Amino acid sequence: MEQTFGKLIRQARKEKAYSQRQLAALLEVDFTYLSKLENDRADYPPKEDVIRGLARNLGLDEEELIFLAGRIPQHYEKFIKANPKSMTALFRRMQENPNFAQQIFEAVREVE
Repeated sequence: MEQTFGKLIRQARKEKAYSQRQLAALLEVDFTYLSKLENDRADYPPKEDVIRGLARNLGLDEEELIFLAGRIPQHYEKFIKANPKSMTALFRRMQENPNFAQQIFEAVREVE
């Protein structure tokens, strides 16, 4: 089963024994909004500061959670905007060629 943004934050919230109301209060968002996020029913991904707050309070990796939410961390945006043709070609090639994508991912893991 695919890990979604909502499933991950719900699971992490329960592991930390927070109620939706408690976590929403920490994030300064309405608990109904948090419920929509957990059920993957929000109309749009949350803002980066909300995602970072979720990650900090739930012990999750901030950048991974941002990507899982369908956003790009702001500090990467300059790089992407400065290299639009190369980024487009890279993403296209990775999507069209899963073996190439796997090679990139393995190379990244070796560096970490």
